[in-house]
Amino acid sequence: MSDPASGGWLHTADFDFALPTGLIAQHPAVPREAARLLCVDGGLSDRRVGDLPELLRAGDLLVANDTRVIPAQLRARRGAARIGITLDRPLADGSWHALARNARRLRVGDILAFDGCDGFAAEVAGRDGDGGVTLVFDRAGEAFSQALAQAGALALPPYIARPEGPTAQDQADYQTVFAAHDGAVAAPTAGLHFTQALLARLAACGVSRVMLTLHVGAGTFLPVRGETLTGHRIHAEHGVLDAAACAAINAARSAGRRIVAVGTTSLRLLETATGADGETRPFAGETDIFIHPGRLVRSADLLLTNFHLPRSTLFMLVCAFAGTVRMQAAYAHAVASGYRFYSYGDATLLTRA
Repeated sequence: MSDPASGGWLHTADFDFALPTGLIAQHPAVPREAARLLCVDGGLSDRRVGDLPELLRAGDLLVANDTRVIPAQLRARRGAARIGITLDRPLADGSWHALARNARRLRVGDILAFDGCDGFAAEVAGRDGDGGVTLVFDRAGEAFSQALAQAGALALPPYIARPEGPTAQDQADYQTVFAAHDGAVAAPTAGLHFTQALLARLAACGVSRVMLTLHVGAGTFLPVRGETLTGHRIHAEHGVLDAAACAAINAARSAGRRIVAVGTTSLRLLETATGADGETRPFAGETDIFIHPGRLVRSADLLLTNFHLPRSTLFMLVCAFAGTVRMQAAYAHAVASGYRFYSYGDATLLTRA
């Protein structure tokens, strides 16, 4: 295993592990806080998400992502050609970056007509080399949201088997209690474990929270394809962290209180907005930060997150946060103990190494 901090690069295979397919969750726990929780500190302990009021301390500050998942999967026509479109992220000029199946058939200037909503269309304004296109839709604001609600479907991760497409139950299950701002293709899944009742119990214990917004893009599902991490590019995602949230985060840090990132999306935006001096500053824009072993994590003390895919950038992130050897042991324990993995699965509470 090479070390990026000393000039080498870790191999992607260093982050591989065997995962029985039967451990990939197809439905969430009911109620949500009944999901299992593996606490990873100096050792390992098996708990439930509902135990968080006992595990956290008065004064701890939760930082959660309030993005709302949109129906980002669209079916389009360009003449006789059928094109599958997955919206990826909104761009500053009002256009959208999207991933397109059969993208090689598309040219700049092509007009796409979408099934499910009469007259709903977009022009191809640009292409990139990895199946991505820039789309300018024929409407904006509430009119766009209404058309998307008619024409779109949830872009559930490929490991959640829905041969007939997402169900009505998925519409509720794949949205967090924090959801407020439209724009995510995928749910920030650590947030799926929370209910209003659990949040009330945490508040009663003196745990406060602030919100940020990171619109999770379609690139979250993309694996690292190279043999090493060098050259791997994270798809950019749009995020907002306002001044009030920064003030609360900095005040907590200055007072020695713990920052608890709810999910890898929250941690990625926190790291983007936190300087080498440890100060977190307001941010609005795109981030493509890649957190991996060898990169110092300074913005949070605890991380609540789900169990991630082998060889994924998210497993690399948790290894950077809590230590690779420790996380390899934790995941081996989780597999042996039958924890449920991925978006609808169980969770871990990690202490920063």
